[in-house]
Amino acid sequence: MDITQHPEKTFYRKDEYFDNERTEKLSYHYKEIIKLLGENVEREGLLQTPLRVAKAMQFMTQGYGQNPEEILQSALFKEDYRQMVIVKDIEIYSLCEHHMLPFVGRAHVAYIPNGYITGLSKIARVVDAYARRLQVQERLTQQIKNCIQNTLHPLGVAVVIEAQHLCMMMRGVQKQNSVTTTSDFSGAFEKLATREEFIRLISTKLR
Repeated sequence: MDITQHPEKTFYRKDEYFDNERTEKLSYHYKEIIKLLGENVEREGLLQTPLRVAKAMQFMTQGYGQNPEEILQSALFKEDYRQMVIVKDIEIYSLCEHHMLPFVGRAHVAYIPNGYITGLSKIARVVDAYARRLQVQERLTQQIKNCIQNTLHPLGVAVVIEAQHLCMMMRGVQKQNSVTTTSDFSGAFEKLATREEFIRLISTKLR
């Protein structure tokens, strides 16, 4: 990142790396979309908008280029710990595949190790890798659970996601305060007592 001085203005340049061919194609199509919406793509405020949107969409769907199982395997440690490991309140920013509008919320993820643990940040990275795609909340929940189960082979996995969907808030039914909750469990978490302990722990706020 550098700042170049000009006699009249200070220009800011942010160094980001995107596929040039893909960015050019996306920019072209977004420019055409803006035209079809009835806007003047030559006015000052919109001159760089197709390029900005092209880069933003690549950033928001970067999960397609990530391998969640490799993320977990990159920090795999042998450890004789067989109690619940919970990473809660993981921020989620995803795009609904039906309208390509955002849904945002939190994920709560737990697993019970069976000889191996993974770095705590890797759990959040797995959530991001699946969230940064065109998604539905139900599938996102399952993908996170399946990835952890298939990679770590723990005694059980639990995933709960709470999110608000802009496709329900900005259009359609236009309900501003509704929250969608999805959950998926495997192994030990299919037992009522273990599942209830997980729900209690993610509902408890640290003082």
